[in-house]
Amino acid sequence: MTSPILTRVECDGQVERIILNRPKGNIIDKEMLTALIHHLQAIGENPGARKLLVFEGAGDHFSYGASLEDHLPEHVGEFLAAFHRFFRALEDVGLPTAAVVRGQCLGGGCEIALWCGQVFCHPAAMFGLPESKLGVFPPVAVLALPWRIGGARATQLILTGESVDGVVATELGLADRHEVDPETALRGWVERTLVPKSTVALRAAWQASRRPLAEALLRDLPVLETLYLRDLMAHHDPLEGLSAFMAKRAPRWKNA
Repeated sequence: MTSPILTRVECDGQVERIILNRPKGNIIDKEMLTALIHHLQAIGENPGARKLLVFEGAGDHFSYGASLEDHLPEHVGEFLAAFHRFFRALEDVGLPTAAVVRGQCLGGGCEIALWCGQVFCHPAAMFGLPESKLGVFPPVAVLALPWRIGGARATQLILTGESVDGVVATELGLADRHEVDPETALRGWVERTLVPKSTVALRAAWQASRRPLAEALLRDLPVLETLYLRDLMAHHDPLEGLSAFMAKRAPRWKNA
């Protein structure tokens, strides 16, 4: 079976690519999360010369998001724990991160991108957190989106579930730069910003500047996970929203 992620090291070992490898949508499932977590743990044990981890999607899209089947009641507890473990593993590595986004970047995929320190995107890339349309909410985005764009606008995007293109995402601060060739933008930024600097200094600066977000990950994410699993999933509407989307029909909300 094809590996759910691909990796390669570039720039004399200073940059590592981590590619979500489930085209066309690069759906994030338990197998992909397991591979990501194990790979991040290996990097943490031997970071070498790495100065940057770059996330991207294979093919035309970054990611359509997390597997809907894994959000059903019999699976969601295990899946959400694994998804959140990925973000803790990423912070534990202590290396700067970036995302290169093309095409759709939705749900859990959008959460991965906006968690990164730098986001380079195509102008036509689409960022969205559609969970509210399915009767649920995105716990990681609740932490990361205000960090990037401010609380009021973050709340609007999470409540509406609207998608925005790469131009608007950059204006909001969700992305850092939009270019027809985001790969060239990334490479230029690496050459200007990271290559001339000390690896140990970059890692220390990264960990220091991210400390409030890392602390929120440990302190607040378990609270949000409990809200999601114990309170929200006890209601009818989350299951109805997920089931309706999978059946390609309009949801029949009971508001309960």
